[in-house]
Amino acid sequence: MVAYGSRRLCLLFSLLLLLSCLSPLVYHSFLTQKLHAQPSHKNLTILLWHWPFGRSYSLGGDKCLEMSHISHCILTDDRSMYPTADVVVFHHQELSNGASALPLHLPRPAAQHWVWLSMEPPVNNANVKKLNGVFNWTMSYRRDADIPIPYGKTLQGAGVKGFPGALNRSCFASWVVSRYKPNQTRVQVYQSLKKYIPIEVYGGWNKKPLPEDRLLPTISNCLFYLSLENSEATDYISEKLWRNAFQAGAIPVVLGPSRSTYEAVAPPHSFIHVADFKDAAELADHLNHVAADKRAYEEYLRWHQTHRIETCTDWRERLCQICQKYPNLPSRKVYQDLEGWVNS
Repeated sequence: MVAYGSRRLCLLFSLLLLLSCLSPLVYHSFLTQKLHAQPSHKNLTILLWHWPFGRSYSLGGDKCLEMSHISHCILTDDRSMYPTADVVVFHHQELSNGASALPLHLPRPAAQHWVWLSMEPPVNNANVKKLNGVFNWTMSYRRDADIPIPYGKTLQGAGVKGFPGALNRSCFASWVVSRYKPNQTRVQVYQSLKKYIPIEVYGGWNKKPLPEDRLLPTISNCLFYLSLENSEATDYISEKLWRNAFQAGAIPVVLGPSRSTYEAVAPPHSFIHVADFKDAAELADHLNHVAADKRAYEEYLRWHQTHRIETCTDWRERLCQICQKYPNLPSRKVYQDLEGWVNS
C-alpha cells in the first residue's frame, strides 16, 4: 500500500515537473483547454456587448430555458459582468458605424471568447478588416459559421394537414421591397418579369408598406412570391423565403445562392429558381404553366405533408445557441483574416 502511494506521488510530481518545463504558449493552451471544458452543470455567461440595431429586449429570468429549452445558459447585457463572462458577443453593425467600440482598453480574461455576429450579407458588412485577429468565433446565417443561426430551417414532420392549394387566390405574384436599387440583380429580374406577368408590389419603395399583421395574409392571396435576395452571397437565404413565402403558403421564386444551396436547406420541390431559366420570358412561361395546372401547382406545396419550417427572429433565442454549441467549439481559434472569411 505504501509502495502504491509512493508511485502515485512520483507520477504526480513528474507531471508537475513536465508542465513547468513546457513553453508558456503550450502551458497556456493546456490551461485554456481545461478551462474551456466546462462541467455540464456549470452556467455559461453570455454577455451581449450592445444590442443589434439598438433595440433591446428583456433578459430577466432564465430566458434560454424558457425560450429554447437550453439550461445553464445565462444571457446578460450588463457590461460589469465582463471580467467573468465566458463569451462576449459583438454585433457588427454597431462596430462598423461607430455606435459601439471593442473594449480593447480592458484586460481580456484568458478563457474568454469573443464572437463576431452579423446576419447581413458581405455587401452590408463594412470595415471588417480592422477586426482581423480579434475574434474567436463567428455567428451568422452561414452554414460554415462557428455558431450557425439561419433565418429558417426545414424539419421533418407535417406542417399542416390540408396544405394550401391554388383555389381562390386573386393575386398572381407579389413582391415586398423597401430598399430598391436599380443596379441590383433582383431589381433587373423584377423589371424584366413584370413585362410578362402581373406583380403586386408592396413596401417602402412604392409607399405601400404592409403592417406586420397584414404581411402574410396579403401574400397568402398570391400564387407566387418573389423571394429575391438583395445579394447573391454564400448561404444568404433570408426571411424573404422562410417567412414571406413559406409561412404565407405561396410558391417562392428565388434569387440568391445556387440551386444546390436552396436544395440543401429548403423542403423538397418547394421553390422555383430564377437561374434555371435563360431569361424572364422563359421563367414567366413556366409560372403561367404552373398556375394553370392545378396538379403542377400543388406539387410545389406537397412538402407541407411531410415537412415543416421553423423560423427564428428573436436575438435572445439566437444567443442561446452559443451555449448549445459551446462544448464543441475550438478553444484557441482566432480569425486572423475575418475580412477574408466574411467575403468568401
